[in-house]
Amino acid sequence: MRRTELLQEIKMMRFREAFAEWKAGRLTQQEAARLLGVCERSFRRYCSRYDLGGLAGLKDGRLGRPSHLRAPQHESWELVKSYEARHKGWTAKHFYAWYQRAGGKRSYTWVKKTLQKAGLVRKAPHRGAHRKRRDRAPLPGMLLHQDGSRHEWVPGQYWDLIVTMDDATNEHYDMRFVEEEGTRSSFEGVEAVIRAKGLFSSLYTDRGAHYWVTKREGEAVDKTRPTQFGRAMQQLGIEMIPAYSPEARGRSERAFRTHQERLVRELAMHGITTMAGANTYLAEHYRVAFNLEFSQPSLEAGSAFVPCTTDLKEVLCEHVERKVGGDNCVTFFGVTLQISKQQYRCNLVGVPVRIHRYTDDTLAVFHGPRCLGRYRAEGEPIVQETSVAA
Repeated sequence: MRRTELLQEIKMMRFREAFAEWKAGRLTQQEAARLLGVCERSFRRYCSRYDLGGLAGLKDGRLGRPSHLRAPQHESWELVKSYEARHKGWTAKHFYAWYQRAGGKRSYTWVKKTLQKAGLVRKAPHRGAHRKRRDRAPLPGMLLHQDGSRHEWVPGQYWDLIVTMDDATNEHYDMRFVEEEGTRSSFEGVEAVIRAKGLFSSLYTDRGAHYWVTKREGEAVDKTRPTQFGRAMQQLGIEMIPAYSPEARGRSERAFRTHQERLVRELAMHGITTMAGANTYLAEHYRVAFNLEFSQPSLEAGSAFVPCTTDLKEVLCEHVERKVGGDNCVTFFGVTLQISKQQYRCNLVGVPVRIHRYTDDTLAVFHGPRCLGRYRAEGEPIVQETSVAA
């Protein structure tokens, strides 16, 4: 027996007792009504219905009737068929996002329960108590997360998905697939954010070798020996914060779990199998839809982003020190870079110089702030120029 039916049976038994006491003169109408928790007028209405139809006259006529708000059966069938046809294996929340974009008007609860009733979506297991989550940063730009996830995003191909997101709003500022996570992919993600939003205050990362130098596995990072990426963040005035457990990166870990559930299925549905196509889909469709669904307002109004006046190209790249040889050349990982004649000095033999390797593999040689030349990856000069590095 359902709870509503049980309550109705109890209500009818109590009425019968109160009615008998009133008939016997032991209770007034006011006392009998108070006993049932209703007003005198309602008690008199119950008495009239009881005289006409007995206990059956007291039954609520709405019980057993479908609600006028209930979705028609054909709508439930169409939802189930749509899920089975193109979205099988999707979570209820992922499917609901697509259902809304397709013009669906029903609630998430209705969609979820309809799919669960059809046996297409499993009920989530009960979760036990967990420690309290860290509060989000109050303003956008105060704390960003950058992390990567290696996964079989398309059948037979494992790529790294690099995400740069805001702690305050959960907004994903940059998402890109790369063959392997490293210094270059981290530079590209940070550069995209700074060019779009401005400089931010701090960056939360794992202890990957391109982020931090760690003397021994499991030990604290060595903040006195920055990596190429760490040096670039110091130049930009961005504080780096290392994470010492997966739980510490909970927000990005939960986001990657969602991406692995959704993105694999969306790429498959659109027939995307190449990294170039997947990156286009990320930029033009997936990231926009994800931010619309999962981003949230910051705890406080305003922004911690500030304009950037630095030449990012010269900062977000690898810097390597070399000495000029007797033939006015420097060698960089087997590539010989010939320095052309400079107007400001006769030769640079024995002079320490700095080589910049950019994310597109091109190179440049600097003496202090002055650029002595730019080169392709093979060492061929691109242009001879004199410029000042930021």
